[in-house]
Amino acid sequence: MAASKKVTVNAAEEAVKAEPAKTAKKVAAVQKAVEETVKAAQEKAKEAPKAAGRRRAAKSPAKKEIKTQVHVQFGGKSYSGEDLVKIAKDVWKYDLKQKAKDLTDVDLYVKPEENKAYYVFNGDITGNFDL
Repeated sequence: MAASKKVTVNAAEEAVKAEPAKTAKKVAAVQKAVEETVKAAQEKAKEAPKAAGRRRAAKSPAKKEIKTQVHVQFGGKSYSGEDLVKIAKDVWKYDLKQKAKDLTDVDLYVKPEENKAYYVFNGDITGNFDL
């Protein structure tokens, strides 16, 4: 068997030596076909994640935002979270005499036992107001 393979390889080498122009054209054609196949595979690979992403998005339901409301009740009084934020904004605007557009962050801490709400505006201005 080994001898027949050797003869085949030798015959191929002789054919290549005998007809270098034809062989070069065949090699160039094969290389071109391989390059086209590789390009096509790369394009399909690029498109596959996009198509898969679209399918996943279509299958998964849209996430809904949960509505929340916070109410603080004590001593016969009731305040919603929105009410407390509105009062805090009024303190910023009227008591501290600041512009509404300058307020970027409001943290509120409600202490019903003291009948007060403590605030931190923009991370550094602190104080409180009565409820």
